[in-house]
Amino acid sequence: MRTLDHMKLIKITHLTAYTFTLFFENGENKEANLKELIAKYVNIEQIKTAQINSEWGCLEFNEGKVDIEPQTLYKFACNANNISAAA
Repeated sequence: MRTLDHMKLIKITHLTAYTFTLFFENGENKEANLKELIAKYVNIEQIKTAQINSEWGCLEFNEGKVDIEPQTLYKFACNANNISAAA
């Protein structure tokens, strides 16, 4: 069983629209469309404000006004990948 304690995001690559590749400190990377998770808080024009908070390893937008903890991102990306793999 994977532990999500101390899981940090270490790198991101913006692909298109709300889709990113997320690189985690455990060596895994996940491609995920984050629209369902963040569109309510981050519009498409703000997507380029994405950055990693180096202390917490979370994904931030709009100078930290919106942030998503890495454990949430990891779980979301894993579930999104399972859904798209099953389709």
